[in-house]
Amino acid sequence: MRDRLDYLRLEPARILDAGCGPGRDAQMLRKRYPGSEVIGLDFSLAMLRAARAQDGWLSSLLGRRGMRAVCADLAALPFAERAFDLIWSNLALHWMREPALGLVEFRRVLRPGGLVMFTLLGPDTLLELREAAPGRTHVFPDMHDVGDWLVQAGFSAPVMDMEKITVSYPDPETLLRELRATGQTAALAAGGRGLGGRGHLSALKERLGTRANAGRISVTAEIVYGHAWTAEKPRRGRATDGVATIDLSALRRRGP
Repeated sequence: MRDRLDYLRLEPARILDAGCGPGRDAQMLRKRYPGSEVIGLDFSLAMLRAARAQDGWLSSLLGRRGMRAVCADLAALPFAERAFDLIWSNLALHWMREPALGLVEFRRVLRPGGLVMFTLLGPDTLLELREAAPGRTHVFPDMHDVGDWLVQAGFSAPVMDMEKITVSYPDPETLLRELRATGQTAALAAGGRGLGGRGHLSALKERLGTRANAGRISVTAEIVYGHAWTAEKPRRGRATDGVATIDLSALRRRGP
């Protein structure tokens, strides 16, 4: 997603890193657009503290104040309408109960002509683990549904694509340990609240082991990329009503 900025002519005055985590992307954005104000937003206060700590040395080097950090929910952004020129959201939307609500909020706080760029996990992510442990792994949104959500939220010219990355591990223990260490654990509301127990864990490892190829276990990550613009002239009606208003005077007749 960072590389795709090379093909876009942007001079954003205000940027929101929505779901900034430990702030790595926010640092990149500050370096790339030195004249811009970058605000990092995350639901986790601990992540924001880590982001501010990482940002300290960069602010000292550049001789300016540190990144502004806001602890809030993507479904209820604490900002006024048309507050940002660019919204950047890297692997955050799929954590929402309803990612479409996040896109509606992005549209609300973007200025006319503003841009949203995001990635999220697609439906084939951890497919192997989902088959080995039914009901304990998230089901991620499909790329085509996300494109529809962008249109319904009122965005223009949405562009969607995806890629699949396969990662292999020497054994089930390493796979599960890495998922836990990176925070990629189940947050399903309908998931079991009790401990699975040794029997469940042993059965899971056994099922994963049967999928080994040449002694290694492979898992899939489907990365969905998207970006879209806000129209220079705001559309009539609410962005959440699912209706797109088209100005027919802007259409040109082609051919006989």
